[in-house]
Amino acid sequence: MARSYRYLHYDVFTDRLFGGNQLAVVLDGRGLSTNLMQAIAHEMNFSETTFVLPAEQSGTDFRLRIFTPGSELPMAGHPTIGSAYALARTGLLEPGRDCFVFGLNIGPTPVSLTWTNRDLSFAWMTQQRPVFSDPVASPGDAARAIGVAEDAVTSTRLPVQVVSCGVPYLFVPLATRRAVDAAISRGEAIDAYSRSVNLDPSGVLLFSCEPGDDTAAVYSRMFAPGLGIGEDPATGSAAGPLGCYLVRHQVVPAAQATDIVDIQGVTMGRPSVIHIAIGVERGEIASVRVGGEAVLAGEGTLYIP
Repeated sequence: MARSYRYLHYDVFTDRLFGGNQLAVVLDGRGLSTNLMQAIAHEMNFSETTFVLPAEQSGTDFRLRIFTPGSELPMAGHPTIGSAYALARTGLLEPGRDCFVFGLNIGPTPVSLTWTNRDLSFAWMTQQRPVFSDPVASPGDAARAIGVAEDAVTSTRLPVQVVSCGVPYLFVPLATRRAVDAAISRGEAIDAYSRSVNLDPSGVLLFSCEPGDDTAAVYSRMFAPGLGIGEDPATGSAAGPLGCYLVRHQVVPAAQATDIVDIQGVTMGRPSVIHIAIGVERGEIASVRVGGEAVLAGEGTLYIP
């Protein structure tokens, strides 16, 4: 007899349906092997699918496993935020609770909650403090790997650099939003460039701090062909290190670092609004949080033999 597994479908880092990043949350993943979880994530074909399990570690409230269509992740942003919304929706998080802790592959991950009446209205996840790799020596080659002119990168006078708050991303600054929009996700070119500079990032985050019609401090796209994600409409695990990069290189003053807004996914027709809060103490990055909203898009049942 087939086993049934209920899942919720959320659009994350958005306040409206069909925006943000899609997520499937399997509310009770007990009885599913790692191979089955991976197969389900491949079947869903969203950027990520999550599986909620009982807590395995002291000091955590739930175990959460996160899969792309191609692999399991140590942590991720929109799956953490969206899964919190799913738990609130189903009553597994009681209304009014101000925080809880997910057990992710990377370790305990606190999530702070804001409620409007009995509905969850905003969630913040805490990320690890950043680890900065040395800037790469060939920023113009990074531009060519993503199909933009060399001076689109070099004119920013900012480094091309890997930063990680749990998952490493290669950050490529671009002078204009138009250059961001013009970039191309080319897996072979990106892989070849990463090998040439002896790096192995999970993805490439390209961004511009050029002002636009919105109030966002930064405008971005993320390519991760190696994870089976040609382009991601919202990448919370890259947003934390992005905020750290902006603070480290004084693009965003420390006094404004707790209120950084990143807009991602515009070229995909799924605009996403990611909030970033970087705490700075005595000139050093002391805390990293990424937050946003999520909207329920649907629900369903999986039948597993």
